[in-house]
Amino acid sequence: MKDIETALSESEDLLDLIRQEHGAHSADTPLKPDAFAIDDETKIELIEKHFGAIMNILGLDITDDSLKETPKRVAKMYVNEIFSGLNPANKPDITLFDNKYSYQQMLIERNIAVKSNCEHHFVPIIGKAHVAYISNGKVIGLSKLNRLVQYCSRRPQVQERLTIQIADEIGKALGTEDVAVMIDAYHHCVSSRGVQDPDSSTVTTEFRGKFTEQETRSEFLKLAVK
Repeated sequence: MKDIETALSESEDLLDLIRQEHGAHSADTPLKPDAFAIDDETKIELIEKHFGAIMNILGLDITDDSLKETPKRVAKMYVNEIFSGLNPANKPDITLFDNKYSYQQMLIERNIAVKSNCEHHFVPIIGKAHVAYISNGKVIGLSKLNRLVQYCSRRPQVQERLTIQIADEIGKALGTEDVAVMIDAYHHCVSSRGVQDPDSSTVTTEFRGKFTEQETRSEFLKLAVK
């Protein structure tokens, strides 16, 4: 079995291919200045109309019983579910507690489900996130780590940006620089189109604060990846 450091190094080959095809992006999701000027119900109505037009162009009979509700289903899914993380109003409330037990070691939440969508082809990115932090006086309700990962995932994404955004949200919530994030995910834009390689996965990491120190980083990788 390959060691973790080797696996991370080899994953850079796939990341280079993605960067060459799509270019670099900032850590902020690219949004229009008036992104939230339209309410969700209006967005659903407009997306339903336009998605119906796409289906019609493809030659589908949208009067068929199986297809006639598809434009509305897709529109509701986009706005209320898989892209709901675009709207800051959907950011989860964070519950913090005093670190009364003076726990000074890293806390790791492993195998958090990542369900996102590639912003280049609008097809799924499916994988796992491992996140960690070292308390700066506060601890977070464990489920809130999962919810922050979900919130950042529910928008069109590239994996590098997703990794950074998760680290940003955890750091801001806890008031600590000592944060680590690792994502291992399968991209359907790689597995179901183009090169059509179903077995390759992409690994990204973000290390901050104490996790930039080799000993702390190595401990995280050893515990996070089993």
